[in-house]
Amino acid sequence: MNTPLLEVSELRKHFPIKGAFGRTVGAVKAVDSVSFTLQRGTTLGLVGESGCGKSTTGKVLMRLLDPTSGSIKLDGEEISTFKGKELNAFRRRVQMVFQNPASSLNPRASIGAAIAAPLIEQGIKPPGGVKAKVRDLMDRVGLRPEHANRFPHEFSGGQRQRIGIARALALDPDVVICDEPVSALDVSVQAQVVNLLKDIQRDTGISYIFIAHDLAVVKHMADEVAVMYLGKIMEQGSNEQIFADPQHPYTRALLSAVPSVELDAALTERIRLGGDLPSPSNPPSGCVFRTRCPAYALLPETDRARCADQVPTGEVACHFPSAPLAAVAAHR
Repeated sequence: MNTPLLEVSELRKHFPIKGAFGRTVGAVKAVDSVSFTLQRGTTLGLVGESGCGKSTTGKVLMRLLDPTSGSIKLDGEEISTFKGKELNAFRRRVQMVFQNPASSLNPRASIGAAIAAPLIEQGIKPPGGVKAKVRDLMDRVGLRPEHANRFPHEFSGGQRQRIGIARALALDPDVVICDEPVSALDVSVQAQVVNLLKDIQRDTGISYIFIAHDLAVVKHMADEVAVMYLGKIMEQGSNEQIFADPQHPYTRALLSAVPSVELDAALTERIRLGGDLPSPSNPPSGCVFRTRCPAYALLPETDRARCADQVPTGEVACHFPSAPLAAVAAHR
């Protein structure tokens, strides 16, 4: 069996909560035991509500944040403990496109300088020189190379995101982590950027981790999908499986809220989640979704006790992935 390009196992990122005299009194469990794999030339969509830990996961994978525990392997090599030169070399292979293109670009630097920065930082001298490489990258992402001396404020939001993509591609990485890359853009511009990313993947064989809350975009972009809730993955599987036959109540609730996604008729009725998202510093015991699950109250007492006491595992993190959905449908 081929080794996955990226393999993540039991990844955790907990932020300590300090009390009096600087003592640690708790932790915000932003990412809590996340596992998945990414194959070469494919896209993994990481989806969920705001605050579920998607962006933190991306920053840990990029090593902008150090993991609390767990394993991150690139081509079978453990990278979670890399520092210094090892970490710098790792970033030649893994790059990131940020959500807000305006805040991720230096307003005092020309876009040519922004795109060239990774090459200069890594000491790479491409054939033909840095300027030629910058021109090629700008042309690749649909920007006019003669505008390399302009500044970020002279470009639209969609153009600035193209600049961010060009900068991420400068080192010819194996993986690009796209953190909500189209959420701040108009719908028509979103389609252009998504199509650009797919064209680049087709031409180069690059792999993406595509972080988003817009399931319609994820459906168009991803080969595999992982659904996050409160720092944990609730369900993961192929694009076809997740969108055609979701098993977890949370996945079904998310899909029912998106009218633009083409779904089976049984999934089109709105499933409303009660209550607020629990605090990641004090998550519910057992199944973290049980406090908002539309089926939990309909289960027999013994089954509710299991949900409260035992943490569900597997590709569908639910003790009763089929029975609760049938119960909810019958209860309506």
